[in-house]
Order: sequence, then C-alpha cells, then structure tokens
Amino acid sequence: MRFLTVIPWGKWEAAAAEDLGCAAALFPLVGALVGLGVVGTRAAARALGAPPALAAALALVAWVALTGGLHLDGLMDAADGLLGGQTPERRLEIMRDERVGAFGALAAMLVLLTKYAALESVSGGAVVLAAATGRWMLTAAMALFPYARPRGLGGMWHEQTTKRTLLAATFAVFAVMALLPEGRLWGAAAVGALSGWLAARWASRRIPGLTGDVYGALAEITEVVVVIIAALQ
Repeated sequence: MRFLTVIPWGKWEAAAAEDLGCAAALFPLVGALVGLGVVGTRAAARALGAPPALAAALALVAWVALTGGLHLDGLMDAADGLLGGQTPERRLEIMRDERVGAFGALAAMLVLLTKYAALESVSGGAVVLAAATGRWMLTAAMALFPYARPRGLGGMWHEQTTKRTLLAATFAVFAVMALLPEGRLWGAAAVGALSGWLAARWASRRIPGLTGDVYGALAEITEVVVVIIAALQ
C-alpha cells in the first residue's frame, strides 16, 4: 500500500529486501482497492447529482491521486525513452531525464482520455478488475523479464520477485475476478494481460530489459486495454 498508493498504511521504511517479493504477490489486491476507490468516487458524484461526464472526470482524478501519479509518471518517461532514443543507451538516458517530452505528454494524454471516456459507461467491476490486472502486470514484468539497469529501486523489486511470486499474484487476480458478478470481464482481463506482456516484450528488446518506468507504463497500458474491452462488450 505504501509503495503503490498514497495511503499511509504499513511501514515501507522498515521493509527488508526479502519482504518485497511477498509484497509483489499482493499487488493485485492493492489494485482492487484502488479500483474500489475510483468506483466509490464516481458513485458518490452521481449520487450528488453530477452528470456522467463530470462523475467520470472526478473518478479519473481519484484514479491518479490514489496512486500519486506513480504509474503515469513511468508511462511518460518510458514513452519518451523508448520512442525517442536511437540506441539502448540513449533510451535509458532519456528515461532518467525528469523533463517530459512530446512522446511522454502524448502518451499520458491518450491514456487519460481513454480512461475518462470509459469511466462514463463501464461497470464498477470493470474498473476494479482493470486496476487489479494492471498491478498484476507489474509483478509479471518483474518476474519474467530482465532488468535493464545495474541498480535502482526497480531492480530491488526484480531481484525479489520470482515465478512463485507471480503465481501467488495470479491467484490474487482470480480471487478478485471470482468476487465480481460479471463473468464476461474475464476476457477483458485476459486481453489486458496479453497486451501488457506484448508491450513488455517489445520494450525489453528496445533497451534491452525493463526499468521501473517501464513497469509503470505496463500497468497503465494493461488498465486501459481492460476498460476498452469491457466498454466494447
């Protein structure tokens, strides 16, 4: 909770390296809680008489605020680096730059616009599942792909996240899906997970490997694909 959200629950400062793998297994459950916060914000806005567009906008604000913009920031940095650099070294260098370039701004705008449009119509279950699957993608990327930098915060997570951790995170996603009344959302989650994996595979060939910024980008991509598929069903 302390790592993925702005909610001050837990003692991140006291965590040992071996705790990170256990935490990564619980990422989908944290995502589900984020999704519930987004859905609750939308429901409260509608209950107060807000039109669907305004309720969707407020829900989107909650989506970004609850995570502190962590994954969105990673998306912007990753887009600038992966799309703007000509060599792996240059791409990594661009991602270290805190300034936002054209590719990063465009990626963030498109993701936020798509989420806003989806929030006007998709069910609450779709939002919860999108957030849970997006966090599952973080664990999957850490467990299945190499890390591109010699050290860093993302590297710490990568070292402690194993395929066993991924299996536990997968069961967590299944638990979330089992609690949702809409069986059709399973397909949306599957397509979202596949899209995230394909994006991770492409990114790992561009650097090669993944970084913390790419992890965030993968979460955003997975979330967006899940809500798109859910809106089309």
